[in-house]
Amino acid sequence: MPDSPTEPFPAMVVDKVDTEAGVEFGPRLLTLADLPPGEVLVRVEYSSVNYKDGLATLADGKVATTYPLVPGIDLAGTVVHADAGGPAPGTRVVAHGYEIGVARHGGYARYARLPAQWVVELPPAVSTREAMAIGTAGFTAAMSVARIVDHGVGPGDGPVLVTGASGGVGSVAVNLLAGLGFEVVASSGKPDAAALLRRLGAAAVLDRSELSAAGGRPLAKQRWAAAVDCVGGQTLANVLAATGYGGLVAASGLTGGAGLPATVLPFILRGVTLAGIDSVQLPIERRRALWQRLGADLRPSALAELTTEVALADVGPVLERIRAGGATGRTVVNVDGVESNGEHA
Repeated sequence: MPDSPTEPFPAMVVDKVDTEAGVEFGPRLLTLADLPPGEVLVRVEYSSVNYKDGLATLADGKVATTYPLVPGIDLAGTVVHADAGGPAPGTRVVAHGYEIGVARHGGYARYARLPAQWVVELPPAVSTREAMAIGTAGFTAAMSVARIVDHGVGPGDGPVLVTGASGGVGSVAVNLLAGLGFEVVASSGKPDAAALLRRLGAAAVLDRSELSAAGGRPLAKQRWAAAVDCVGGQTLANVLAATGYGGLVAASGLTGGAGLPATVLPFILRGVTLAGIDSVQLPIERRRALWQRLGADLRPSALAELTTEVALADVGPVLERIRAGGATGRTVVNVDGVESNGEHA
């Protein structure tokens, strides 16, 4: 039987400490009184692991803005209570972005309290676990793919490139694009991920070194009709230089650096569009509409293939791995089925 929300419940919490590390991350027991204000109380069933979650557990990660903090920038579960006008108890919901997991408690706890305007009712075809297999990263991938399609790029226009393809955003983008009939070229720095990327639908896999070298021509041979770039930096500059006339590059990442050593030539001579993708502050109505599509025409077909699961108490090593660039695909965090021996905060 589910525990009562009046009882202490397990959470993973990052807090400041007076040590060299500056913060500590570990299990605690919280109560509803520890949660921030909001109109909707959710019993969290699943969260996921994102690069921003890894940064939130570091003193110098420049992500967390308050302590103590429950990380987890996304969550899915069932509504326990909502003020008038909110979703009915028992409604399955997903929430991500805004301040979740960085400026207010997020998904790494059994309960979360949220503003009603941050909550999305899940489509019938998407379970709470699947919602977190998609998660923030998959939602960002869906935004990127939708931007390319809405730009008018179709499967007959040529290959579509995905950089950082073995990561959370990239792996879902590969699967979504392949499902729509595109010829997908996947770029990755992990040779052992090539077989997975092909199973997700990639027609070809490139080593990331082909796209990360400096000193290339500002306009290169036109190689792809569009691209989903999860890397930034020199890689993004080289991707732009090789994008075909009228193409679009949807950019969402900066693991390769925040700088952009490019020229305006792809924009003014080939009409290339550079589209920034931000899922954090996307208005709620657009967010809700895209989640409906994630249960329909943009539903990933290979979630089971690219997803692993970890218990809430075991999320620490996974966060370390994603910070080090060693993660592949998506990791869901089973919040509802975990027990904690932590002390009450």
